[in-house]
Amino acid sequence: MLVAAAVCPCPPLLVPEVAAGAAAELDAARRACADALGVLAASRPDLLVVVGPAEKSGRGAHPQGARGSFSGFGVDVDVRLGVPEASGAEAERVLPTSLAVGAWLLERIGWADAPIEGLGVGEPLAPERCIEVGRDVASRAGRVALLVMGDASACRTLKAPGYLDERAAPFDAEVARALGAADVTAVKELDPELAYELKASGRAPWQVLAGAAEGAGLSGALLYEDAPYGVGYLVATWS
Repeated sequence: MLVAAAVCPCPPLLVPEVAAGAAAELDAARRACADALGVLAASRPDLLVVVGPAEKSGRGAHPQGARGSFSGFGVDVDVRLGVPEASGAEAERVLPTSLAVGAWLLERIGWADAPIEGLGVGEPLAPERCIEVGRDVASRAGRVALLVMGDASACRTLKAPGYLDERAAPFDAEVARALGAADVTAVKELDPELAYELKASGRAPWQVLAGAAEGAGLSGALLYEDAPYGVGYLVATWS
């Protein structure tokens, strides 16, 4: 059963070495993420599952100890998804960037409260399938917590990765409202086509969360909402 969730953005720029001279610009987001992870720790889960968007090579399960790297962004920073346990080819799969950012956040607070698994989700995954995946994740242990990685729209300004789209701000506002209120129904009803057009990578992971949260009766809190670089970043907790 799902007992808590933290929703965090997943830009590599959260890692200060990647952001370099611009690192201070996301300090508030980093602090909010740390606060959200504190809620996860306080929930005393039996299992923590980190869920995030992934390209084909990174989709599916990633065991505790799976490694990630930010070398592709020009820095020598490596991470592990918790204390290494798995071995062999499974453990050597490289984490998708979203899960690597999640692993970095967990390392930053020294997470040692429960076993960890990762789940890379394809951004095109249909809402109905996301919800089914979430239900399955919630049944994995008596007390399950989720760290849900994903960004809102990337079309908030002219210089945004997806250029300016007038639909982006209203979309992000509804996502922020739904996540801040732990509104399971509203999250389930997010439009996948609109999310795709607005380059909102969090849509599928958020709908996995909605499936996991069915019947859990959790309350929400929005800890951070901003759009630096024209991309919507949100931090929320469900507990």
